[in-house]
Amino acid sequence: MTIGIWILGNQLHSEQAALLSRKNNKQETPVIFIESLNYVRKRPYHQQKLVLVFSAMRHFAEELSSEGWSVTYKISENFEQALNSWIRANQITELRLVTPYDRPFLTFIQSLNLDSNIKLIPNNHFLWSHQEFKQWTDSRKRLLLEDFYREGRKRFNILMEGDQPIGGQWNFDKQNRKPPKKSLTPPTPLGFEPDQITQQVINDLKSSQIPTYGQIEPFKWGINRSQALQVLECFIENNLDNFGAYQDAMVTGEYTMWHSLISPYINLGLLTPLEVIESIEKAYHEFDYPLNSVEGLIRQILGWREYMYGIYQLMDDDYSQKNWFNHQEKLPEFYWDSSQTDMNCLKQSLRQVEETGYGHHIQRLMVLGNFALIVGVSPQAVNDWFHSAFIDAYDWVMVPNVIGMGQFADGGILASKPYAASANYINKMSDYCKSCVYKRTQRTGDKACPFNFFYWDFLSRHQQQLKGLGRMNLILANLKKMDSEELKAIQSQAQHWRESQ
Repeated sequence: MTIGIWILGNQLHSEQAALLSRKNNKQETPVIFIESLNYVRKRPYHQQKLVLVFSAMRHFAEELSSEGWSVTYKISENFEQALNSWIRANQITELRLVTPYDRPFLTFIQSLNLDSNIKLIPNNHFLWSHQEFKQWTDSRKRLLLEDFYREGRKRFNILMEGDQPIGGQWNFDKQNRKPPKKSLTPPTPLGFEPDQITQQVINDLKSSQIPTYGQIEPFKWGINRSQALQVLECFIENNLDNFGAYQDAMVTGEYTMWHSLISPYINLGLLTPLEVIESIEKAYHEFDYPLNSVEGLIRQILGWREYMYGIYQLMDDDYSQKNWFNHQEKLPEFYWDSSQTDMNCLKQSLRQVEETGYGHHIQRLMVLGNFALIVGVSPQAVNDWFHSAFIDAYDWVMVPNVIGMGQFADGGILASKPYAASANYINKMSDYCKSCVYKRTQRTGDKACPFNFFYWDFLSRHQQQLKGLGRMNLILANLKKMDSEELKAIQSQAQHWRESQ
């Protein structure tokens, strides 16, 4: 019997489960990497994401080869053709791979007609297995991210003093919402010049006929584990001190602020979640970084990331199709081309996504997601765009975040209220409104900010559904106080805007 291993593009770690299962038999174990052209034609992926994934795959293949593994790297029209050719050439009887994190890709693999048996190895890239997460949910009367996060802190003994959290409280989020000041000078993010392998990927993509999105150059992302570790170290040394306080702030021309930029590397497997968490905790004890910064970053990985994956695995297959508000509007064209909007907050956020494939969580949730929600865009269209546009996007992370959190399309499984807001929030957390042609204080008229009339239109359209959510009562009470003529003008302006798009 010959055992072969297929390594997927987001499983690029030498300690991943399939490789571990044959660690003592490297030379007798064929390993394959495949770039499938048909697969990347499924949606117009950001060019920098394709460069990152393909270059990281090619670098990891070389790394494994240098360690003694028998590695084949194929660029093929489709997975099935490349796999069967390799299986026959190596007389493989059992094909092992780590269970895909994305459910649609797992279904796809199970549909392949291969000349070998497939053995799926449970993934070890998350701290909670599917079975462990389900056991936790089965023991709960309610599902709350905060409860799960606290359980994770205890289970892995992170930022704990005995059975109590360091600092006397679990969550310092209230200290992590400082609006930007005029004098803010965020550090320059660490970037890397493309090496020969990466430049070849860039050249290949430039000459391909694959439909894509965004700019391909300048490409500054790390493409191997060594560079990913450098990014983590740079974040700890230069960013962690101010990360917490300003993690929600948005500033014109400042694309990354104090954010870590490590999500693409964790999602590819170049970094593991536990090593990142332990590095942050170690830095806290050694250098006395602010606890709100340290706890805030750890909560994103130990809490949010693990919870999203757990919910994704737990939900029914139709979760991605949920549409609680029955929103049917098309995604505005300017999401694909930032030059087509004159709303400064959207233009700034979309332009940086076009240039880098990146936007931080508040830009995603409270600018891009918020606007699509209050306009009434189909949540599936929003999800498709997010999956195409972001360098760290995968089905497992985008479905719960866009469908559940950003668009509230699941009716409250993930969030207790919709993340909907007017221009007031954006003005508080950014400097975008100061340079905008629209007036953040106006709800109607030619200069009224669309965030304002769409926000109140959204509340009006869905007030019957929203009144069942306790946290919406105060806002709905303000809606009832609004002058009926003004509300009609708001609704008319919102509808006219939709029709004009």
